[in-house]
Amino acid sequence: MRLPKLVLLAALTFASSAFAQAEAPDALVKRVSTDVLDAVRADPTIQPGNVGKVVELVDAKILPSFDFGRMTASAVGSRWNDATAEQKASLEAQFKILLVRAYSGALAQARDRTVEIQPLRSAAADPQVVVKTIIRGGREPVGLDFRLVNEGAAWKITDVNVGGLWLVENYRGNFAQEINYGGIDGLIGKLSERNKTARG
Repeated sequence: MRLPKLVLLAALTFASSAFAQAEAPDALVKRVSTDVLDAVRADPTIQPGNVGKVVELVDAKILPSFDFGRMTASAVGSRWNDATAEQKASLEAQFKILLVRAYSGALAQARDRTVEIQPLRSAAADPQVVVKTIIRGGREPVGLDFRLVNEGAAWKITDVNVGGLWLVENYRGNFAQEINYGGIDGLIGKLSERNKTARG
């Protein structure tokens, strides 16, 4: 059954409008950064590094803008394709906890920080961009860059560069060593052990 031309035209118009109104990558980084800093300032229990509160904040303000699946696959590297669906789910869950732990220390010191978004140097049609920011308020300004990928309906953050070090890329070498030694399950076990120790 063919749809009437008017229905097809309306659908295409809606799709084009939705794509055109998609949030720009630098605007997304600005919004997420502002929302997170505002939340930290408003809730003093986050500032000492309360992990439970940090998890809530990450789930509410940060997680929707990050592609943890892509980040985990990138960190695991070529062996990601060897993992079962269950192993991939476990890896993603453990990697998320690992990154949340990293955020908890940073957020504890974020109360008096401000984020300055640098001009975007990429073309609007580029499928991958880097949004550069400067964090001010500490002893010295700190560069914090975000790599984003256009996933069609929205931009998603896939890596973060702190002081010249890409977070996901940095884990790739360590993960490769663990996989070579103990396989995918060995890496999952190491991540789980590390996360449990960090909680204590």
